[in-house]
Amino acid sequence: MATFRISEAAALLGVSADTVRRWVDSGRLAAARDEHGHRLIAGADLAAFVRERRADPEPGARFSSARNRLRGIVTDVVRDTVMAQVEIQAGPFRVVSLLSREAADELGLKVGVVAEAVIKSTTVVVEVPGRG
Repeated sequence: MATFRISEAAALLGVSADTVRRWVDSGRLAAARDEHGHRLIAGADLAAFVRERRADPEPGARFSSARNRLRGIVTDVVRDTVMAQVEIQAGPFRVVSLLSREAADELGLKVGVVAEAVIKSTTVVVEVPGRG
């Protein structure tokens, strides 16, 4: 069974390790200690926690048919008269989007702004690291 350390779970959930520790300490998320005293979260428990959070969203949560959201910082914006190219660094992921210049201007997109890349696609490729 897959297990995750606090830092790994935090990276997967897009939150800080401190947030995951608080969830574990409060009993919201189950964890056990390994032989070295490190807290480990079972993959099935982490998945159940994610499903529960999705079913009971926090106040102010947004609802959309797009399920893929990558929050990051705008690292580059290139505008011409009609279009804009926006680059967002979302954790280890670089996302580049083309949109109208008008939309980029209305959103106030510039280097250093926090933004979300919302992705809705008809094709999604799933890869697992380390598998042939």
